[in-house]
Amino acid sequence: MPQPYQCSESVRAALDVGRPVVALESTIITHGMPWPQNVEMARGVEALIRAEGAEPATIAVLGGELRIGLSDGDLVALAQTTDAMKLSRADLAFATAMGRTGSTTVAATMIAAALAGIGTFATGGIGGVHRGAESSFDVSADLEELARTPVIVVCAGAKAILDLHKTFEVLETKGVPVVGFGTDELPSFWSRGSGIPAPLRLDSPQAIAAFQRSREAIGLEGGMLIANPLAPELEIDRETVAAWIEAALADAETEGVRGKSVTPFLLKRIFELSGGRSLEANIELVRSNARLAAQIAVATARS
Repeated sequence: MPQPYQCSESVRAALDVGRPVVALESTIITHGMPWPQNVEMARGVEALIRAEGAEPATIAVLGGELRIGLSDGDLVALAQTTDAMKLSRADLAFATAMGRTGSTTVAATMIAAALAGIGTFATGGIGGVHRGAESSFDVSADLEELARTPVIVVCAGAKAILDLHKTFEVLETKGVPVVGFGTDELPSFWSRGSGIPAPLRLDSPQAIAAFQRSREAIGLEGGMLIANPLAPELEIDRETVAAWIEAALADAETEGVRGKSVTPFLLKRIFELSGGRSLEANIELVRSNARLAAQIAVATARS
């Protein structure tokens, strides 16, 4: 069987010599931010990872080819694509078989990263259990992927639009380690707090790398979630965010938004309600997570 993915030259060179590599998702580019902020964010995050001593590997499917590491031209083209599929475990292979272009969610990015031997991944926030899931059964495939695929995922918690308590209960049930980085309370995306205690706490990239080595030595399956809160001066308070979310959820219900369309709709509506503040915080949390992920990848490579 031919190799099911294509690495960029820089990513392949890094992997060949054991240099640290950090995977990056692409759904945030196609579905999470408007043009041109999306490509500016993507370029900035890649530059930040390189400055920390690691190689960025943005992942997407372009014309049916699973690509691990994109050129600047690829980033620009993807950022302006209006019909990219939003790919998860169920449809990643469909896009490659049918010659489609699509961006990778947390789940699909984890799959691709593991295929290439990349163990660290930075994102904004993971998907999870949607509000009202007891009747809609709307639960992100990200949670199942965290339970089965051995990649460290650095995020700012689950997206605040979700049912956070149920999301972290599912992760606990599936045995996924959830680590608060320098905090005893899990963050909630735009806000530093959620009211949910962090099950575990670690305060350095080196400690996270050591924890992952122990998990591998024991033979434990699945990934690890690192919840990295925004700096205090960059967060948006929970009460303000809660009001935006309630208004956005009401609008989604009125317009009958369902399935994969829910998250992009809510994020866009919250951007409008916040006057752009949510996007500014989103960019900052992605940058913060990328920096930490690069530091973890470097610590892992040195261990």
